Amino acid sequence: MIKDTSAQDVAVDTKTNSKKMVVIAVVGILFIALAANAFFGQSSASRSFDRSSVQIARVEVGDLVRDIVANGRIVAANAPQVYSPEQGFVNLNVKAGDEVFVDQVVAIVDSPELANQLKQQVSEMDRLKGELARQKLDARSQTLQLTKLLDIAQVDLEAAQRENRRANASMKNNLISQIDFEKAVDDLARATLTQKHAEEEVAIAKDRLAFELESAKSTVLRQTLVVEELERKISELNILATVNGVVGNLLVQPRALVNKNDALMTLVDLSAYEVELNVAESYANDLAIGMQAEITIAGEKLMGKLSSISPEVKERQVTTRVRFDQRQLSGIRQNQQVSARVLLENKSQVVKVRRGSFMQAGGFFAYKLDGNIAKKIDIQLGATSMREVEVLAGLSPNDQIIISNYDEFIGTETFLLN
Repeated sequence: MIKDTSAQDVAVDTKTNSKKMVVIAVVGILFIALAANAFFGQSSASRSFDRSSVQIARVEVGDLVRDIVANGRIVAANAPQVYSPEQGFVNLNVKAGDEVFVDQVVAIVDSPELANQLKQQVSEMDRLKGELARQKLDARSQTLQLTKLLDIAQVDLEAAQRENRRANASMKNNLISQIDFEKAVDDLARATLTQKHAEEEVAIAKDRLAFELESAKSTVLRQTLVVEELERKISELNILATVNGVVGNLLVQPRALVNKNDALMTLVDLSAYEVELNVAESYANDLAIGMQAEITIAGEKLMGKLSSISPEVKERQVTTRVRFDQRQLSGIRQNQQVSARVLLENKSQVVKVRRGSFMQAGGFFAYKLDGNIAKKIDIQLGATSMREVEVLAGLSPNDQIIISNYDEFIGTETFLLN
């Protein structure tokens, strides 16, 4: 028979029991705090993403070089085309890739029409020269006749003067009648007038003959110029190289019929190269002749300057030329592909961040990191370069932002990075 439970009772230390209660209370408080933190954290970051799936960059202060990245190719600074001076059949003396020298005959145009014109004009010039010689003979003959008439008039005048002197002497001695005396006076007057008119006619005739001879000479000279021009055109049918270099492209086939000013071939001057760059038209207003450009050719970087800018836009691009010192390189080739940076502006001590895909969202906002929490904030960007972008507002130095693509964050104000 069990009387009571006294045999099962154990005495408890009140001090030990109080310590256990304190520990339990502390653990409960910590649990409540963690639960609250998890609750509020979950309420502020409703989504989470893997940190390794995003790119993070730190905002810095430093120099920013505003530039344009463009691709291009090596082109000859001097690559003239050869044109046909006249219509005819072309004979090519070179092939593509052949080396040529200045004044070397690279092609000959056979123009039967031009050759026939030259023969006709030479014949016409010979005829005019013969006509000029005939006119010279006629002029000499007419001059002789006029001189003869003048001499006869002079002789008649002298005879009339002698007869007049005899008449005067005879009249004094009453040897002749008054009628004979007056006749002698009239003969002298007539002879004097005839001699005077003969002199004037000879002078006028000589001037007329000289004018006709000069006109004939001018006609011959004009025809000579026509013949010389045709000879010049025929001489230019032998087309000469204008540079020392190589033949680039043949633009016609041998013995092809070409028209005047048709392109025949391209010559390439290998002594000077330039870089031809295609720049997006959005940067057209920023370009200026003389700007520095960094060119990368076969892994080597060279500095050059913009030498020309096309005034027109083709396929939404502007073509520019960059001159550089090619003595630092060897083995460069025509049409070799290169890349370049056109340096537009150098800004010192600006707030900047590494350029990334986040700019595709417009560049008006970014996700700033605060520990593991990314929060969307408004920002304002300025000048951009190939690697960096200027920050005008919204961020401070040492801030960290996500610079990768924001497509998966659309509609999210904050999120957690695991």
